[in-house]
Amino acid sequence: MKKLLLCLCIFFLLVSCYSPEKECKQFHTGTFKFESYLNGELVTSTFTRNDTLEVDTFKGSVDTSSVRWLNDCEYIIKNLHPKNMAERKPLHIKILTTKNDSYTFEYGLVGDPKKKKGTVTKVKD
Repeated sequence: MKKLLLCLCIFFLLVSCYSPEKECKQFHTGTFKFESYLNGELVTSTFTRNDTLEVDTFKGSVDTSSVRWLNDCEYIIKNLHPKNMAERKPLHIKILTTKNDSYTFEYGLVGDPKKKKGTVTKVKD
């Protein structure tokens, strides 16, 4: 019984230390697609990002934001031409997991503890 308990403790200790590999650098640049529900309707946003700029197209409207990488997997985007006070606030984005052509991330306003999650797919390098 003690051996079983010891084995279980070691197993849980090893599993709790596991963190998935993230290949965030491959998502620093390229063209991406983000789908989300807005008022019950599935909408798609596409954006192209280089090391310092992100150009987003949503429902025919184009926005440009500055990009500042904090580390390989976290960055801040700030709208360069805000149309209202809400658009003036920068967003903090943290990549949580990566796959071949997509990543899952959490995002929220800088300084705000509320976070949301989403998934982005890379459509072109």
